[in-house]
Amino acid sequence: MSTRAQTVDELVAQAQQLEKQMKEVEALNKYKEVLQVSPGHAVAQSQSSLICSREGQRQKDKAAKQEYFNEAKIFAYEALKVEPENAVANYAMAVALNHIALISGAKEKVAAFKEVKKYADLALKFNPEYGEVYHLLGRWNYELSNLSTLEKAAAKVLFGGVPPGSIEAAIADYEKCRKLKPSYILNYYDLAKVYRENNQETQAFEVLNKVMRLRPIYQDDPGIKAECKKMLEDMQ
Repeated sequence: MSTRAQTVDELVAQAQQLEKQMKEVEALNKYKEVLQVSPGHAVAQSQSSLICSREGQRQKDKAAKQEYFNEAKIFAYEALKVEPENAVANYAMAVALNHIALISGAKEKVAAFKEVKKYADLALKFNPEYGEVYHLLGRWNYELSNLSTLEKAAAKVLFGGVPPGSIEAAIADYEKCRKLKPSYILNYYDLAKVYRENNQETQAFEVLNKVMRLRPIYQDDPGIKAECKKMLEDMQ
């Protein structure tokens, strides 16, 4: 192995270790070091994109969110230029576009949602067992079922309407994610919320009890578990 390849592998390993330690900003900086040495590194680009999306969600200010989400989109775009059939890169693009959609006006939101589905479907084409993609599709179905009258009108003008997203479809996707990726804490939170909204308290209770036994993996997991605990207490 060449010294350069060894350096890249070491940097990627360090970045992955920082992610496991829930130090995501440090991990992002380490992935950027990888990209300085190896600009077309699809793993570093895809992971940088996903971290930017998560970091964007943590921002309070809309402009700061937008900046991170746009950066996430650029990283995913660069990864897809190198490896168009990379499932993680396609998922990262879908995630970035979904975040952009949620802070956009009606017209832009609907246009972005159409793209989200395209990239999510591609991610599943290249990896049918990709649990997190089903979580994203659950959110996509949920958001579609909650479009405002203005957004539905924009969709009709732009695309002749939108796919009929529903709570039931969202639940099915979240449950598929739970089966494929049982350690993904955020999925339990979203699934419990949708079960409650759909007046399925027993199912919500079971989901929330299960998440309490899971070990945090991502930086936001302890906070999400605390929200789940609060939801559980509200139900008792």
